[in-house]
Amino acid sequence: MATTTANSSMLGTSGATFAPLTVPKRLLLGPGPSNSHPSVLNALSQQPVGHLDPFYIQLMAEVQGLLRDVWQTSNRLTLPMSGTGSAAMEATIANVVEPGDTFLVAIKGYFGNRLADMASRYKANVQTIDKKWGEAFSLQELEEAIIKYKPAFLALVHAETSTGVCQPMEGIGDLCRKHNCLLILDTVTSLGSIPLYLDDWKVDLAYSCSQKGLSCPPGLGPFTMNERAEEKLNKRTGKVPNWYLDVSLLNKYWGSDRVYHHTAPVNMNFGIREALRLILEEGLEATWTRHKLNALELWNGLEDLGLSLHVPSDIRLPTLTTVSIPSNVDGKAFSLHLLNNHGVEIGGGLGELAGKVWRIGLMGYNSNKTNVDKILNLFDSELPKFKS
Repeated sequence: MATTTANSSMLGTSGATFAPLTVPKRLLLGPGPSNSHPSVLNALSQQPVGHLDPFYIQLMAEVQGLLRDVWQTSNRLTLPMSGTGSAAMEATIANVVEPGDTFLVAIKGYFGNRLADMASRYKANVQTIDKKWGEAFSLQELEEAIIKYKPAFLALVHAETSTGVCQPMEGIGDLCRKHNCLLILDTVTSLGSIPLYLDDWKVDLAYSCSQKGLSCPPGLGPFTMNERAEEKLNKRTGKVPNWYLDVSLLNKYWGSDRVYHHTAPVNMNFGIREALRLILEEGLEATWTRHKLNALELWNGLEDLGLSLHVPSDIRLPTLTTVSIPSNVDGKAFSLHLLNNHGVEIGGGLGELAGKVWRIGLMGYNSNKTNVDKILNLFDSELPKFKS
């Protein structure tokens, strides 16, 4: 929050005076955003260039290539949407869904509900199947639903940020090919942090964000679609009903033509290029292993303190851990205490889990032993003060 001073030279319309911005120091160990790597912040701080500058056009191609590598895909249409992860989510739906298309969402948390809501706004015939928040779908459950509803799309959240569940993906892509539906995958809390193999998994459309596993500030939404999805886009009977997110237009800018579409957030693309470069410099396998090892240390430490984890270990996300709040603890008061007195942010529960869990994130740059030790020490020293 900006500080105020009576001697400031800037006078607001309300009569208040404002000092230069001073941002409090925070360690972001919640559901996102995560802290940004210093070299990402340095890239963001460079002077902008024009969005048709030859330097920037080359950088655009580099960002696309880096995204393909981190997502493990060869998809031609891979680009960062100008907007946060929710913009990329909406782009995924807006470009391929037409009125009346059956859109099946396998909901196991808050963001599955968001997918269903968005699809309904594009006049899809939305059908849903539900799982308890903290569980994952079996292949049999998904196939039964596909046979029942005969959807054009199956939408899944790979890493459900609201619950801490990682959906097993083995066989789902083959299932969708067998029944001729497109597979949409939300990778918002998995890209850059846990194993992702879009092509091997036969994922047709996927999206993510810049501020979690990539450790770049919020503002870009990575998006990708394969040839099957491109065919659906090209066979539309009308225009994509969202001009800003229309990939058929954006492709003219991000493809070989480089035709202006909208003023690109050039500095955000400076930042995401550096973020992706850092991941590949470390190595994908090494990055995934680092997240897993730090998560295991966190899980063991929390259980040693007598706390229960909401999700079974075999489907637990290394990036986002849901911790059951003890019945004798005011969970919100504890979270505020950590933020206000120690500068550490953890999240509370959403939807069905509101007031029931804390959400601890170890994503990207923030997934390290120092942060694990810090949060465990705080739970050890501070939580007893909040037990009634």
